[in-house]
Amino acid sequence: MIRREPHKYARFAGGVPGGLGNPLGARALYLYRGGRDTMYRIHGTNDPTSVGRAVSNGCIRLLNAHVEDLYTRVSIGAPVYVQ
Repeated sequence: MIRREPHKYARFAGGVPGGLGNPLGARALYLYRGGRDTMYRIHGTNDPTSVGRAVSNGCIRLLNAHVEDLYTRVSIGAPVYVQ
């Protein structure tokens, strides 16, 4: 996101706390493989018109309510399959 739109996202390079003001939405599930961050996320968005569009650098974008629900039902370490 920072590389694609530095004018908009460079200020978040050091990270931001979760919450409604986070550019990744209310929740972000960070995907790891073998203990290493894959740099992919399952996250909500504050812009519902962007769901299903190629705007997230490979991340899986959901409505905030959907990712919040997923967050409460999935345990850490659960496998993620993308088709």
